[in-house]
Amino acid sequence: MGRVAKLQCVTCAGEFQAGEIDYTCPICGPMLGTLEVQYDYNQVRRELNRISLVANTRRDMWRYLPLLPVDNESLISPLSVGGTPLYHTPGLARELGVKSLWVKDDGRNPSASYKDRASAVGLAKALEKGARTVTAASTGNAAASWATLTSVAGLETIIFVPKTAPQAKLAQLLLFGATVIMVDGSYDQAFDLCCEAAAKWNWYNRSTAVNPYLGEGKKTGALELCEQLDFDPPDFVFVGVGDGCIYQGLAKGFREFHELGLIEKRPRLVGVQADGASPLVRAFENKAPVAEPMDAHTLADSIAVGVPRDQVKCLQAAYEGNGILTAVRDDDILWAIRTLARQAGVMAEPAGAVGLAGLRKLIQQGVVSADHSAAIMVTGNGLKDIVGVLTASDRKPLEVSPNLDSVARVLEQ
Repeated sequence: MGRVAKLQCVTCAGEFQAGEIDYTCPICGPMLGTLEVQYDYNQVRRELNRISLVANTRRDMWRYLPLLPVDNESLISPLSVGGTPLYHTPGLARELGVKSLWVKDDGRNPSASYKDRASAVGLAKALEKGARTVTAASTGNAAASWATLTSVAGLETIIFVPKTAPQAKLAQLLLFGATVIMVDGSYDQAFDLCCEAAAKWNWYNRSTAVNPYLGEGKKTGALELCEQLDFDPPDFVFVGVGDGCIYQGLAKGFREFHELGLIEKRPRLVGVQADGASPLVRAFENKAPVAEPMDAHTLADSIAVGVPRDQVKCLQAAYEGNGILTAVRDDDILWAIRTLARQAGVMAEPAGAVGLAGLRKLIQQGVVSADHSAAIMVTGNGLKDIVGVLTASDRKPLEVSPNLDSVARVLEQ
C-alpha cells in the first residue's frame, strides 16, 4: 500500500508493516492492542488538497482515496457509500438557542447506516486478501451493512447477532443472503463467539476494533462534513457512541484534515451514550480504562454495548482532541427522534438521534452557548428500528367509518 506507512498499536506503540498483521497487536491482545493506520502524509498532501478536491468528480467517500488504505480501485464496491446530505436547520437552532445547527443524514447510505463507510473499506481489504468467507458480530447495523456490500461481491457472509437484534435489521441480513447465527446472549457474547469462530475457520473478520481498517472508512464522515461546510467545521460535532469506533474515526478524520492544512480548527467532538449503556462515559469521567463490563440496557440497540471494544482509541481521541463523552436518558432519545423528524425532516433510529439529545443536554449545562455552531451526525435510518421510532411518536392513527360524518366527529374530538 503506497500511502500507508505502518500500523501502530495504540497501547504499546509497536509498529508493523502493512500486510504483516491483519488484526490486533500480538503483544497487547484484542482488547488493548487495536492498531491505527499511519500514512505517508507528505504523499497524501500532494494528492489530496483543495485543488484536487475541486477537480474530483466522485461524490462518494472514495473522493478521499489518498487518505484511505486501498490502492486497487477495482476492489471498491460499486455501491455508492458516503456523499450523504448535510441539512442546515435554522429553526431548530433558534429553538435550542445555538448560532447554527446542521444535521448530516447517513441513513442515506446503501444499508441505511453510517456503518457502510467502514464496510466499504473492510470489503476492499477482504478482497485484497482473497477472502471467500467473511464474518462480523453486530447488534444489527454493522452486520446489515456487511451483508449488503459483501453480497454484491459474491462472498459468503456469516453474521453473529444477539437475539435482541431488531427485526428490520434481521430482515436485511436474511434478504442479502447472510447466514445469521443468533446468539442467546448479549452483543458482547456474540462478539466473542464471532472472533473465536473467525480464528478457528480463518474467516475474514470485520468486527469492530479487531479490524484496524474500519475506522478509516468511518473518518470519511468528518472529511465530508468539513468539505460541505467549505472547510470551516462547526464548534461542536455530536455522535452516538457504543463501542467507540465511530467516535475515534471521526476524531481521526478531523485531526488528519487539520494536519494536512485543510481546516484551521478542529471541532470539539461529543460522543453520546445512553445512561443504561455508558461504560465509556464512566471511564472518561474517571480518567481510567473501562473497569468492568456493564449490563447494557437502552432502547437504542445500536449503542447497547457493555464492553466497548474500541475503548482505547476512543478515550485517547477524547483526551487528545479536547472531546467530551456524555450520557442521556432514553426519554431524551425519544424526544430527539421526534424533533429530528419534525424539525429536520430526518427519520432517525434511536442510536442515530442520540447526538441531538446530547446537544440539548450540553446546552442546558452551559457547555454549548448561543455563540456556538454544531452538527449532528445521524448514523442510522428510523426504519432500521420501527418499534423504537413508534415508541417516540406521540400520535396515534384516528379510526373512522368510511364516511365524512365519521371523519368530522373524530376531527372535532
